[in-house]
Amino acid sequence: MRAPLANLMQEEEQENIDLTPMLDVVFIMLIFFIVTASFVKEAGIDVNRPEAATAVKKERASILVAISDKGEVWINKRRVDIRAVQANIERLKAENPQGSVVIQADKKATTDTLIKVMDASRAAGAYDVSIAAQEK
Repeated sequence: MRAPLANLMQEEEQENIDLTPMLDVVFIMLIFFIVTASFVKEAGIDVNRPEAATAVKKERASILVAISDKGEVWINKRRVDIRAVQANIERLKAENPQGSVVIQADKKATTDTLIKVMDASRAAGAYDVSIAAQEK
């Protein structure tokens, strides 16, 4: 009586497939793709930037400020009053001291707004301020 029961238990054990190694591989691949993915930082709105023949791609621009054609200022996907730009950049600069400021101004944005944002950036302690342009 014991012999058939033992055979039955062995057959049940052989029918089960161990999924643990496959799950380990899947999780390792998931972690690999998450770590190696490059995340694109955006200021919050699409800006129609002017073209420049001498435009150079800037790496590690951590503080992005966008100025719309209507003079709206956007930082980290939210609209900011022009008077609050300095405080926002000071906060972002405290989080990343080596970060540089890149201003993405629309073609139709006024130079008055652009200069105010640049002054606020420098007053916040960010002296590495660039203006984004599209390569020709």
